[in-house]
Amino acid sequence: MGSKRLKYIFYSFALLLLLFMLKGGFDAGISGDEYLHYNQSVSVYNYFASFGKDTSALNTSKTHLKYYGQSFDNLTTIVIKWFNIDNIFLFRHISCSFVGCLTVIVTAIFAVWLAGYGAGILVILLFALSPTFMGHAQNNLKDIPFALSYISAIFFIMKYLTVENKPVLINSLLLTASIAFSISIRPGGLLLICYLFFFLLLHSIVNYVLSKKFDLPYFRRKLNQAIIISLSAWLFSMILWPYALLNPFLNVWKSYLVMTQFPTTLMQLFEGKMEWSDFMPWYYLPKYMAITIPLVVFAGLAVFIVLSKKIINTNNLLKYGFLIFSVLFPVIFVIYDKSNLYGSWRHFLFIYPSIILLAAIGFSFLIKYLRNKYLIATGILFALILALHPVKYMILNHPYYYLYYNQFTGGLNGAFGKYETDYYFHTIRSGSEWLAEYLENNKRDDSIKIATNFSVGWYFRNHANIQTYYCQYDERSQYDWDYMIVANSYMPAYQLQNKIWPPKNAIHVVYVDNVPVCAVLKRETKLDLKGYEAVKKGETSNAIRFFEDALKINTQDELIFYNFATALVKEGKIDSAIVVLQSALKINPSYEPVLMYLGNIAVKQEKPDEAVRYYEILMGYNRKYYDVYVGLSKLMVDKDIVKARALLKTCLMLNPSYKPAIRSLADSYRKSDPKVAMKYDELVNSIK
Repeated sequence: MGSKRLKYIFYSFALLLLLFMLKGGFDAGISGDEYLHYNQSVSVYNYFASFGKDTSALNTSKTHLKYYGQSFDNLTTIVIKWFNIDNIFLFRHISCSFVGCLTVIVTAIFAVWLAGYGAGILVILLFALSPTFMGHAQNNLKDIPFALSYISAIFFIMKYLTVENKPVLINSLLLTASIAFSISIRPGGLLLICYLFFFLLLHSIVNYVLSKKFDLPYFRRKLNQAIIISLSAWLFSMILWPYALLNPFLNVWKSYLVMTQFPTTLMQLFEGKMEWSDFMPWYYLPKYMAITIPLVVFAGLAVFIVLSKKIINTNNLLKYGFLIFSVLFPVIFVIYDKSNLYGSWRHFLFIYPSIILLAAIGFSFLIKYLRNKYLIATGILFALILALHPVKYMILNHPYYYLYYNQFTGGLNGAFGKYETDYYFHTIRSGSEWLAEYLENNKRDDSIKIATNFSVGWYFRNHANIQTYYCQYDERSQYDWDYMIVANSYMPAYQLQNKIWPPKNAIHVVYVDNVPVCAVLKRETKLDLKGYEAVKKGETSNAIRFFEDALKINTQDELIFYNFATALVKEGKIDSAIVVLQSALKINPSYEPVLMYLGNIAVKQEKPDEAVRYYEILMGYNRKYYDVYVGLSKLMVDKDIVKARALLKTCLMLNPSYKPAIRSLADSYRKSDPKVAMKYDELVNSIK
């Protein structure tokens, strides 16, 4: 096919992709981090608008967002403020979709530079077949712009080092802008500066090996340029980053160090078990990529590997080496560093353009290598068959592309209950819009309270009679609400696997690929709430009556059983409380408050073996339930003082400021070594 025709197809596909991605932005829900990052961007805007007087952008002890430059969020907010844009999140999503498309185009142009327009077209097609990337391109204003900056920097580093017959200034400026943009979004972009110097050195070594001489003037010129590019990128990266501006070098470096071991940890569903993100197995990242990237992309990578001897030669060895390095190094680094990872592989979307690029080049060279039209047709047919799975998924499940799982897990159905699905809360929009229409159709003009496990205030902003607020799903019986919108994120694995969720009072369920991902609940009774309030007031007899009646209506809420047991214990009905607590474990065997309560009751009943069993079960479900370490150590202190102290020290490794563990450790030394006990007492007093 002629180059002009391929060029025409290339730009036509690029335009179609832009329209497709903008449509995704129009239909996207608000993502899990959006409120946090938007609010931070408003604080950043206020910081500059007040000439530094408003310092809320620097006071982010809970979110740690001062360590993010998040420049793209900040830029969108500047536009929103300057042009008085009302539909804030629609504008954000369209902006994100545009940047996502730009990421595809830059990668495709990169492919054209390496292997021609055929490879560029394949890049566009493979991106279009990538539900995870397409899904995040709808509303992820951090990871998608970072992906654009990363692939752009890789591209322009290559051009900067290898292209001499075109203006160096243009490549240098584009490279500077790419690195600056990368650092301004996430401090990990500093790695690109390391890449620049590393590959400058490697490029010089390769040239020396091939030519048997070292061009010192050339190396000096490139090195000086690289220093200027790096310093310029570093300085430009902090234009919209208040924390960095306070100390341009030290604070950027501090931010990088914080990001390498991000302090926020989350419980995640992985391989059918809930686990803390900083305790995930080493293969967490590669496995998530393996089960969510379409098989057609893996096929392209396999072809690239098989044909690598034909694709890679002495002229392009450095280019492909750099490209492969840009994929492998970040993955190997986080595995080696045991980094805190969560949310599937969204934090590593930045390496996906390079993956697509390698896969596209693999397919492109396969077509050239085969030549025989029948073999080419067979190869194309095979690729089309592999493409059917993601295509079918995206057609049937628009716009929830990011929930995609490939055939390795049996699709989303096979992954349900084993891996996270709507961890970014996209489906909350659909549930909210359905409920808004439902309430309008049912003429509910009175005051309505809506609880949710992710903020829905934006979706009900035009409904004056509706009050919305956040409520964890497992605490729902203790809050006053009429309806609840809940995504299946952070749900107990047992309830998902045994179809206990969605509960029976769901009046609407959002399904993706026949999997329930969001539910709208209608409250059937508030007796559970009355019982909880009665317990707080000390009216235990009334509480017991309320809970008994509540359980006649709702037996799917473990917290009702827990609060009921609390009332029974206060009335001295211990055996009845144990029966109630064990009933709670039938609907959620991992419910931590119940396991702890049963262990504590066993201690009071002088049944240490039973208490140990409950405590150890609890510790197996949640290694960061700190109370259990203290309870377990007290049971062991007389039998095995070394093991008891080891438990407390393990607790303090997880949470160095946990006072009950420090006090218990002090008590364990009170008789045997008063000086050590005193040191622990002083440590307790020093913690605010």
